[in-house]
Amino acid sequence: LLQEHWELLANHTCLQGPALQRLIEGIIQAYKSGITLQGNTTSLGRWDYSGSFFFSISAITTIGYGNLSPSTAVGRIFCIMFALFGIPLNLVLLNEIGQLMLLGVQHCARRLEETFHWQNKASFLMKTCALVTGLLLFLLLPPLLFSDKEGWSYEEGFYYSFITLSTIGFGDYVIGMNPDRTYPSWYKNVISLWILFGMAWLALVIKFCIHLLE
Repeated sequence: LLQEHWELLANHTCLQGPALQRLIEGIIQAYKSGITLQGNTTSLGRWDYSGSFFFSISAITTIGYGNLSPSTAVGRIFCIMFALFGIPLNLVLLNEIGQLMLLGVQHCARRLEETFHWQNKASFLMKTCALVTGLLLFLLLPPLLFSDKEGWSYEEGFYYSFITLSTIGFGDYVIGMNPDRTYPSWYKNVISLWILFGMAWLALVIKFCIHLLE
């Protein structure tokens, strides 16, 4: 990058080093503020309602992509207070969602036992079905949506799905950030719900794996 910087100055003598540096710093600051300079488009940034809602979800789930952050002192203080209350409440919510999923699996297992008189097979069968269904809903099918809306490959969509649901959140892939694409109004809201339910399902899978190892 430094070499390209100096080559640009050398090939375009009309450019001045300090002016170019200020431009680069301005672009970086714009990106941190949620404003994209890609493409020949006019953008008001990503702080619309759906973008703000998605930012809130990424904050309380501790994913924290890093592509969008508050830039004012008031915004940062509010974000801190929001996270202090939001993260514990989100953990409670994820636990409740996970328990509902588990109760659903157990209920179906009991119905199978009563109907077909399967003593040991019913529980294993329902856990397997829950695992396969979760894999489809949260890891295998979403990349197809991302491929359509974001233009990513299936591998990139699967990578984003796992990195998001595991709360690693590198930020190298983030939905709704391509200025050359038009996103439907429901897109980020649906992805936010997918994140909540997907995290609850993945937590159950990890808990089950830990139980097997013990």
